[in-house]
Amino acid sequence: MELIDSHAHVYGEEYAADFPQVLERAREAGVTTMVAVGADLESSRQALELAEAHPHIYCTVGIHPHDAEGATEESYQAIREMALSSSKVVAIGEIGLDFYRDRSPRPAQEEVFRRFIRLARELSLPLVIHDRDAHDRIMAILREEKAQEVGGVLHCFSGDLAMAQECIEMGFVISIPGTVTYPSNEALRDVVRGVKVEHLLVETDCPYLTPVPHRGKRNEPAFVRLTAERVAELKGLSLEDIGRITSLNTRTIFRIPQPEEHSTIAYMIRNSLYLNITNRCSNRCTFCPKFDDFIVKGHELKLSHEPVFAEVIAAIDTKSDFSEVVFCGYGEPLARLDLVKEVAAELKRRGLKVRVNTDGQANLLHGRNILPELAGLVDVISVSLNAADPDTYQRLCNTPFGADGFRGVCDFLREAGKHIPKVVASAVTVPDLDVEKVKSLAEELGVEFREREYAEVG
Repeated sequence: MELIDSHAHVYGEEYAADFPQVLERAREAGVTTMVAVGADLESSRQALELAEAHPHIYCTVGIHPHDAEGATEESYQAIREMALSSSKVVAIGEIGLDFYRDRSPRPAQEEVFRRFIRLARELSLPLVIHDRDAHDRIMAILREEKAQEVGGVLHCFSGDLAMAQECIEMGFVISIPGTVTYPSNEALRDVVRGVKVEHLLVETDCPYLTPVPHRGKRNEPAFVRLTAERVAELKGLSLEDIGRITSLNTRTIFRIPQPEEHSTIAYMIRNSLYLNITNRCSNRCTFCPKFDDFIVKGHELKLSHEPVFAEVIAAIDTKSDFSEVVFCGYGEPLARLDLVKEVAAELKRRGLKVRVNTDGQANLLHGRNILPELAGLVDVISVSLNAADPDTYQRLCNTPFGADGFRGVCDFLREAGKHIPKVVASAVTVPDLDVEKVKSLAEELGVEFREREYAEVG
């Protein structure tokens, strides 16, 4: 498992006595990478020195709004030179506004904030933004200074869901600190529930904002695991899912090199093991995200080749503690019917539950009724129905089978129950789709129905 602490003030006297032990505890907690965040000239230099000394630490440089009043031309130039001096500098920040403590006059805070946004745009670096009781001004300045050109992070997010969505639309991500574990902070938990996990980071902001159950003690990077656990609970995902996804998000926004990618054949989401055996699909659904990228819940699913039986079994054997095996990658699994049958037979020999997610056009694709061939091998089949009539289906799914495509899916659903114990029809909640009509059709076809959230994959 990988976790990244995306915002840590892990320098200075707070850690002078036991820094090696802090790093070791972080490693034991799964924290493979951290971002040391500068808040003034001195701490920016310390963060840079730390990043240069440790391959798994990156840094940011900037001036916090508390220190805005003392910013000078020399300060800006020093931050600029630090940003240019090393590839380990991945952002400009911590910058922003703090209208709660007002330790610098608000006009000075705004001027410094604007200057650093312009610097970030000049250097093509993302921003790390502090916002305390200044949500409206933060958003106004981000728009006025065209901050969407570089994007960045709203760290220790304290706004509401509407603000979070506005930030995301501007190319920013939302970073969740240990305060999400505080019993009284239901507002932040509402934001976590309402924001897609692909737009979330996790952080400690150490030595501050220590999560429960260590509240009142010094915070440190290892404790980001506690934040990730709470986010996982709120999102209905596993800790491993959150670690993988938020680490990918952090590396992407800060342009930190990704680990070497390999073709993903078997991958875990929650407690299910998914098998990615082809990227081929006859349909070209308008809502399919693979036309933007091949990443699902932090897994890269673009295959370098279609795996054979031995490769699939070897990939399965690297995993453990799953409740079912699902044929569902970024392609139509039943396009490789023979492989599905061969692998499913081995899985049933092992006593495992097998599910197939399909577009329901396998009979059209193979020119015969293939469902009897799945009897005894597949426990559940989930079919993407997605429409209640042929025209809507063609508009959304771009099937190569024309009107026969929609009829074929309906016929497949009717027939499936004769051979497979559980049959489910699903529909993606595409805007303007009458989901109730699709549900009614599924009931007429004698199968269960499940809504799938639009733009939410996995």
